[in-house]
Amino acid sequence: MKLRIGIPKGSLQEATLQLFARAGLTIYTNGRSYSASTADPDVECMLIRAQEMARYVEHGVLDAGLTGLDWVMESGLEVVTVADLIYAKQSRGKVRWVLAVPEASGYQRAEDLADCIVATELVNVTRNYFGKKGVTVRVEFSWGATEVKPPMLADAIVEVTETGSSLRANHLRIIDTLLESNTQIIANRAAWKEDGKRRKIENLAVMLRGAMEAQGRVGLMLNVRKSDLAAVLGVLPALQKPTVATLSDDAWVAVNTVIEESAAWEIIPRLKAANAEGIVEYPLNKVVM
Repeated sequence: MKLRIGIPKGSLQEATLQLFARAGLTIYTNGRSYSASTADPDVECMLIRAQEMARYVEHGVLDAGLTGLDWVMESGLEVVTVADLIYAKQSRGKVRWVLAVPEASGYQRAEDLADCIVATELVNVTRNYFGKKGVTVRVEFSWGATEVKPPMLADAIVEVTETGSSLRANHLRIIDTLLESNTQIIANRAAWKEDGKRRKIENLAVMLRGAMEAQGRVGLMLNVRKSDLAAVLGVLPALQKPTVATLSDDAWVAVNTVIEESAAWEIIPRLKAANAEGIVEYPLNKVVM
């Protein structure tokens, strides 16, 4: 029973392939092909634009896929949301779809755009947004380079942003946020009802989320005398609680924990000062909560 998974082609492709590799499933792509093989003979992949992913998952061409909440909402199709994966092109955060206007314009609120032209890729979500506000606008689909449309080709845009730098570079300012979005694992409803496929999809979600939790974190293990244990534990910001295990010498214990990699620079010298010995920092592949 093979599982067919959709991988977002385009801006999220490289980040997604790296995430799968960290999770333990290497995906082999060919620049000229939309099909991809994996190290697991029971898993097949297709490279599909995120905007179209929900359609192919809903139709059953794919059993599951990775795409944004934004494109699921835009499609209006019924798929199963399996898990949220909070990562983007440049960061581990969410992205925002924002309403932006030229810096020099007098528009301050969405209501000020009555009878104006708004350019966007996210047409249905944008229409619903203005519809709920009772504002009549003309929403035009943008095929790309949306930031350059105002003021000559559109009065405003609805565009996705992580940092806002591209909008600022094009002399645009944000006046509202329509939607926060993140990558999701979605599944076909029929595939989700099959025990075998559902188990594989759930296992995939566990491994991908574990790889994400490990990103930016490291493990620490050390030895310390029982008399100094309280001081050492006072230094450690544990993920849950540090693991403390007895050693062959009853006067000593071993401590194992997970910390943010950026904090190691400060924490390790403090552990040494608290009389910890044999301190080892090691990389993590996955942290399954």
